[in-house]
Amino acid sequence: MSDDAETIRRFVRGLAPEHDDIHAEMAAYADEHGFPIVGREAGGTLRLLARLTDADRVFEFGSGFGYSAYWFAKGAAPDARFVLTEYDGDELDMAREFFERAGLTDRTEFHEGDALAAVEQYPGPFDVVLVDHEKSRYADAFRAVRSKVARGGVVVADNVTHGPADVSALTRYVEGEPLDAPDESTEGIASYLDAVRADPEFETVLLPVGNGLAVSVRTGHTATES
Repeated sequence: MSDDAETIRRFVRGLAPEHDDIHAEMAAYADEHGFPIVGREAGGTLRLLARLTDADRVFEFGSGFGYSAYWFAKGAAPDARFVLTEYDGDELDMAREFFERAGLTDRTEFHEGDALAAVEQYPGPFDVVLVDHEKSRYADAFRAVRSKVARGGVVVADNVTHGPADVSALTRYVEGEPLDAPDESTEGIASYLDAVRADPEFETVLLPVGNGLAVSVRTGHTATES
C-alpha cells in the first residue's frame, strides 16, 4: 500500500464510528479467533444506509455472529425487523445471544442453513439486504432477492475489493479484459457485478471502505425511463 493510500485508510478509520460495548466484544472475539468482520469503517456505512432508507426490514445472506446486522440495527427504524442467516449453528447462537443483550431478539429471526433457501420464505419487501456468504453464490443471491427489494432499498455486497477474490483480475475485467482462469471467488464476484450492473432497475456504485462494498439501489425504473 502506498503512503498516500495508507494515509487515506487511517483518515477513514479515524472518522469511523466507535464500537459500543456489544460491538467491542464482537470485534474482540473476531480478532482473537481470526474471524472476518466488516469493521468500523464499513459498519458505519451499513448504519448510514439503514438510516437513509429508514430500514424497516433487513435481510442478510450470511450473518456470522451478528456483527454487521448489529450495525444495521443501529441505523434502522425503531421497530425494524431483521432476518439473519448462517450455516454455522454455533455462530448463529452467538448472534442470538448478542441480540438478546441488545434487546433485539423479539424483532429478529435466526435461520440456520442455506440463505438462498431462507429468502424464499419471505415475500419482502426488504429495505436493506447484505450479501456476504459464499462468493460463488453472490449472483444467485441477487437474483433470488432483487424482486423483493423495496423501491429505494439497497443491496450491499461485501468483500469486493479485499478478501478471497483477486482484485487485480477484477479490475482488468471491469476495464474490458477477459477474466483469465479465475478462481471460484473471483469469478463469483465478477458474475455478481455483471448481474447488478446489467439490471435496469438498479444503480450500483463501489465504496472502497473496509473490504469493499458494492452498493446497489433499486430505483424502480428502467434506464429508458430515467
